[in-house]
Parts: sequence; structure tokens; C-alpha cells
Amino acid sequence: MEHNVILPANKRLVIKVGTAVLTQDGQLALERMNNLVNLIAKLKNEKNLEVILVSSGAVGAGYTSLKLDKKIVANKQALAAIGQPLLLKNYKKRFKEHNITCAQMLFIADDFDSRKRSKNAQNVMEILLENNILPIINENDVIATDELVFGDNDQLAAHVAYYFKADMLAILSDIDGYYNKNPREFSDAVLQKNVYEIKEEELEMKHSANSEFATGGIVTKLKAANFLMQRGIPMYLTSGFDLKNAYDFLVDGNHNSGTIFQTKK
Repeated sequence: MEHNVILPANKRLVIKVGTAVLTQDGQLALERMNNLVNLIAKLKNEKNLEVILVSSGAVGAGYTSLKLDKKIVANKQALAAIGQPLLLKNYKKRFKEHNITCAQMLFIADDFDSRKRSKNAQNVMEILLENNILPIINENDVIATDELVFGDNDQLAAHVAYYFKADMLAILSDIDGYYNKNPREFSDAVLQKNVYEIKEEELEMKHSANSEFATGGIVTKLKAANFLMQRGIPMYLTSGFDLKNAYDFLVDGNHNSGTIFQTKK
């Protein structure tokens, strides 16, 4: 029996979008960004949801202005510093068309380990959401050296969903859900629409990132889902390239495709 998760109005949703979705051929993928903005505007303005956006893409955006060797950590940090305001500039311009004001929040893992800092962030988040502002969150790559190499925004988004009391995390990725085997290698791979348990060996699979700018992969998404399932928060994984499934589920409440990770009620 399937347990569908429908978000009623006035609920809080975290949406995470990955680098592979936001960049293409060394440029920002503006059409895909625009489609994302339209989806969030519909969720906020018509569905009356509180939305928090966790957005990757700062390093990729920085690379459009300065072609540095991304394999060097300091270069990556410099690209993030260049790219973060570029990313925000594009978001602000597009959200303004929907009368939505954006705010920027940058975090590192330590911020969630410190009770004082996480409480300060929670206070600010509540003020922003109460005033219908859209918080746009990214990892503070300029100072998060370890996180830049080992971390990823899937983990960040899971922590954001938990610490800011969201009802669900939706990850918009370059994969359209979780399969029983790698769909890029096996034509008979089957999409798992509902996942109620993640096995330890699945969490320890070889880490793979599909984009040269990305640090994620299916394993980081499973870890994010596992973190939230242990805390009773569902996670939805679907494609960020074609938002049809995201609209079907997040706007219309129809789970036609994509994967919902949740514990059985």
C-alpha cells in the first residue's frame, strides 16, 4: 500500500536544485532557472506554501566570468565568491517578475553544530518567511574548505529541512528518481516510486558526481533521505530538467513519477 504525501497550504517546503540543472556548457542554464522560478512562484503565490530554496551553482556561475582550474580548492573558492552574487542577481531579477523578494543565507556544517548559531539562523528564517520573503541558501564555499571537497548541497538541504522545521524536502536533480539499479547502465532499471527503508550498503556505494562542478551523486541523496527519514520528514526526488513531475506532485498532488522517501506511518 502506498502512503502518498500531499502538502496542504501553509506548509513549509525546502526545494534543492543541483549544479547539473543550473549550468550547461560552462554557462548558467537560464531557461531551466526560469522554469524553476515559475514553479516556486506558483507554489508560493497560488498554493500558499512557505518555500526555502537551496541552490547550488555558485562555482559554475563564477566559471562563466573567470576560467580557473577547478581542481584547485582555492580556485574553486574564488569561483564561488565570484559566482554567488551572479547567481543571486539572476534569481532576484526573475523572482521580481512574480513580486517575490529574495534573501541570501550562506551556511557551513559548523553552523548547525552550534546551538547559538543555529538558533540565530532559525530566528532570521522565521522573520523572512513570516514576511513572505524567499530565502535562497547555499553552502559558504569560500570558507568551507572540507565541505567544498567532501560536502554537497544534498546534505545541506536535509539539515535545512530539519533545522528550519520543513514538512518536506524536494530535490530537483539530473536524475528523475531512485532506481533499483543504475538506469544509465541497465535498460531494465525500474524506478522506485516509494522507498521506506535505505540499506547500509546503499549508503556506502561508490560516490559519483555527474557534473564536473557538482559534488553530489545518488549516494549523497540517499544520505540526505536517510537523515530525514530518521527524523520523520519525507523527501521527494525528481528531475530538475523537466519539471512536469515536480508540478504534478508539488502543485497538483499527483505522484506519477519521482521517488518519495518516507518511513511507513
